[in-house]
Order: sequence, then C-alpha cells, then structure tokens
Amino acid sequence: MKDTDNRTCRGERIRLMKFVSQLGFGATDRQFVDFDSALDAQRFALEYACMQRSGHFLSQVADRSVSLKEFPIRRLLGVGPFRQQLKLARYIGRRRIQIVHSCDFSSNVFAIPAAWWGGAPVIIASIRDRGVDLTPTQRRVQRAMCRFADCVIVDAESIREWLIGDGYDPSNIVVIHNGIDVTRFSGGRRSTMRAQLGICESAPVVGMMARFRPTKRIEDFIDAAAIVSWNLPDVCFLIVADGHEENRGRSMEDAAYRRSILDRVRRLGLQDKVKVAEFRSDAAAVLAEMDVSVLPSLNEGLSNVLLESMAAGVPVVAARVGGTPEAVEHGENGLLVPPSDPQGLATAIARLITERNLASRLAATGRQFVRDRFGMDRMVRATEQLYLDLLVRKAAQPGWRGRIGLARHAFETLPEKRSSQ
Repeated sequence: MKDTDNRTCRGERIRLMKFVSQLGFGATDRQFVDFDSALDAQRFALEYACMQRSGHFLSQVADRSVSLKEFPIRRLLGVGPFRQQLKLARYIGRRRIQIVHSCDFSSNVFAIPAAWWGGAPVIIASIRDRGVDLTPTQRRVQRAMCRFADCVIVDAESIREWLIGDGYDPSNIVVIHNGIDVTRFSGGRRSTMRAQLGICESAPVVGMMARFRPTKRIEDFIDAAAIVSWNLPDVCFLIVADGHEENRGRSMEDAAYRRSILDRVRRLGLQDKVKVAEFRSDAAAVLAEMDVSVLPSLNEGLSNVLLESMAAGVPVVAARVGGTPEAVEHGENGLLVPPSDPQGLATAIARLITERNLASRLAATGRQFVRDRFGMDRMVRATEQLYLDLLVRKAAQPGWRGRIGLARHAFETLPEKRSSQ
C-alpha cells in the first residue's frame, strides 16, 4: 500500500505548506488566503509561511485557525537570507511537511531549495505571468530553482507556452485556471458607496483595479478617459489602487509610477473626471458600482480582477495579452483590444457606454461563463488532485525515501545557533 494510503488509513492528514512572499493587497493575495476555505480539511492539514508578515490579508489569516510562520528577509541574496532558508528547511523537516507549494517569484527562489534540503516529498512552484517584470538573470535563477520542483503550476495556457519556450520541461507544467468565490459577487449597489469613492450618483462609471505598476498601463486608461470625455462628458473614471503606503512596502518604482499617473491626470485636466481610490477589501461592492471594467495590462496570466468583474456582471474591456483571451471571447463575453492602444480602448469603452443592449448581453454571458468555468471549488479540487497524484508518483520513485531521510536527519540535528568559540 502506498505511503499516502497508509497515512489515510491511520487518519493522518497530509501536511501542506503554502509559501508566499507576503499577504499583500491584490486579487491574487485574496485568492491565496481564500484557498483554505474550500480545501478538504479532513484530508489536508494546511499551514502558511511567508517572508514578510505584512499586507492587508494578514488579518484574515489571523482570524482563522491556519498557522502562519514568518522567515523574515528583505532580499533574496546574502548570508541573512541563506540562514532563513536553513531555518525553513529545518522547520519543514521537523514538521514533516509533505507538500511545499510556493506561489510567486520570490517564494519560488527562496522556498524551493529549502524544501528540497528539508526533505519535503513534493515541491510545487507557481508562475502566474510571463515574467515581464523579471530581469534575464532573475528568469534564469527561477528556471534553475524550478528544476528542483516536482511541478510548476500556471494559471493560463499562454504562460505554459512561454515557459516551454524559455527552457522549462513541458512534462512538469500543469495548467490550473484561477478560481474565485462567485457567491461574493451577487450583491447589488450600496447607497453610500459612490459617496465614499467620490463619484457622482448618476454618472456611468468606467473603472480599473490594479497596482500602480508600469505593466498595468494605467496611463493608457487615463489617455482613453481623455478621449472618451470629449464625446461623453458625463462619464466618470475610477482607479482603485493597491493601498500600499510608501513606508509600508511600496517600492520606489511603484511610488514614482503612482506620481506620474497623478501628474498625467492633472496635465490632461481630468481631476474632475478621474478619481483615484486606495485599495478596498470590498471588491465586490466596488465592482457593483461600475458600468465597465477595464484591464489594459501589458502582462497578465489569468487576471482575478477580470474574472471578478465578469462574475459581478460588469462588461469588460481588456488588452489581448497573456491568458486574457482564455477567459474573454471578443464580442461574446467581453471586448478585447490591442495592448498599448488608448484609442482602441476608448472606442471599446464608448461602445459599451452607448450600446447598453450590447453591454447587458456581454455582462450576462460573462457572468455565466465565470460561474461555469472558474469557481473556487473547481480550482481547489483540481489542485488537491494534483497534490495527491504527485505524492503517489513520488512514493513510487526508487530512492526518494533515502534522500528525504538523509535531508531530514541533517536539518533536524543542525543546531539553531552556533555556539561561541
């Protein structure tokens, strides 16, 4: 009988660690902490680990019974980070963690070698975009680390194809599309929400939700707003940003980009047309106020914001990049435009504002499509099955128990601190 089956017969749950750099502000971070709500708790014992105990969703983790272990680092290179990797390896060995699943570039580079040293039977990486923000060196490092993983999960076929072209083993890449809790997006508008956001009660609202990062192309959204406003002066435009303050983790690049966006709004005279709101945890309530949701990014896997907009019944306009065409079929459940094309963006926005029958049809089709294809349960069940399949496959490989036993012995007997000489 397989080791996994033996554990099940003894009533033992599979020990799963999900590792992330921090519990930030975006839709991906929300999905990370929502994962345990749908996970089979009778089969899996889940715990979280991170490099920085910070971010908006930290409070949600604290409210639940899932443990969170921090291995604090600010950068990936140096003696300090290496010591934290050794601590993580020792922790994995001591806790008998069976599956380590890292969830972004930094956590892949940090956690995968530690999981290998610590003797975790199954190691899984996640890559959720096409690496536009990574330097060539960072891409090489991540590719090297992922060779120690048993599987790389991606959320879009386009990312799988890109990774294969970048030298990854096709047999180790699995596509599991994002899932969202669609029940969160069934509510209507709130009477006070528009006042909170600073937008007119009766105006059509075109919005986007994104971090202040250059790849999000917020400047294209601003330029499109200027074009639309010439012919449709009553339309209001809303940007809901990530909520980081500069002294709470926003990078210098992100802060500079934010200032450039605000300057652009002023230069174009759009202060009364474009409202910028900090991150809000009630994404469903914000989306309920929008008449059109826009995603002009240059780089996306399968955007959670896009799926959430569709689940909320908001017609979407998105740049044809990454995994977006896997969720949006142009003219059927949304509109697609070329990337870096403010004029095309403006034309699509104006069309949805003026052609309300089209907007209603796309919204209804989009909502049903997401509910049928991208529910949280569907994603979690697929991930659970992958975990089980990998455990069984690893148990059948000759020699794996010996490597894990040696690794665990080494890190369990390694002293926490060197005694002074």
